[in-house]
Amino acid sequence: MLHKTAQRIRRHKRIRKGIHGTANTPRLSVFRSNAHIYAQLIDDDKNATILSASDVDKEVKKMKADEKAKGFTKINTSHLVGKALADKAKAKKITKVIFDRGGFLYTGRVKAVAEGAREGGLTF
Repeated sequence: MLHKTAQRIRRHKRIRKGIHGTANTPRLSVFRSNAHIYAQLIDDDKNATILSASDVDKEVKKMKADEKAKGFTKINTSHLVGKALADKAKAKKITKVIFDRGGFLYTGRVKAVAEGAREGGLTF
């Protein structure tokens, strides 16, 4: 039996066979650890990261402090990461992306990042 991380990596490889990001429609890749969440837009043609956002970024921490009245959970923070990524993408005139859940289930924090990005103006 494979370890949980190895299973996720196998799922991610299987998903990545059909997903390819370009400069016009980059791939929105999500990675979550137990403590943090990271999202980035990737151009697979150049093998380069266009931009990124995570819950350790100053912008997200500021957004989190502005809405401190809410009881913040990891899901709420993930939603803010999606919004922050969408704001950065708008500044670079990127509106359409391809979502890559990274082998994680589309639920919880991964779903919150996607919803935050959609709310911020990205389409996928």
